[in-house]
Amino acid sequence: MKDGALLPDVCLRAIEPEDLEMLYSIENDTHLWSVCTTNVPYSKYILKEYIASTKCDIFADRQLRLMIDNCEQTTVGIIDIIDYEPRFRRAEIGVVIRAQYRHLGYAAAALEQVVEYAKNILHIHMLYAYVSTDNLSSVQLFTQAGFQSSAELKDWFCEGDNYKNAYVMQLFL
Repeated sequence: MKDGALLPDVCLRAIEPEDLEMLYSIENDTHLWSVCTTNVPYSKYILKEYIASTKCDIFADRQLRLMIDNCEQTTVGIIDIIDYEPRFRRAEIGVVIRAQYRHLGYAAAALEQVVEYAKNILHIHMLYAYVSTDNLSSVQLFTQAGFQSSAELKDWFCEGDNYKNAYVMQLFL
């Protein structure tokens, strides 16, 4: 973290079959649909197939989904590198923390680890995120991690009949 705050210990790990219930609850949380590309529920069958078929290889899958565990080995969230473009060495990043674990530093700790992994192992040049302008916690999270807002996209997210603007937050590694 850029401000020197002490972050909790987290372990990032590959998705396992045992994560099905948590993945099901996150993917089907309608409150999250306004900031992602899905707007239909996923069945457990589809998610089970996804878990079984993912290679956990960013070059094959063009994405990398990692589970975030705290020091008690409780899964507190998910962090994703998606839309990986090897030619341009860039990827989108997103993080979801389960409601009861938010505002405890887990997202920042996971983001810090993924940024280091993207830089030192994957040799990604740029990470970016689309963040709703009214999601002040996420704007602060990415800003403190060194991301900068490079643009504001009008009516980018849709929530019901309401549209929300988004910042394009970028970090050059």
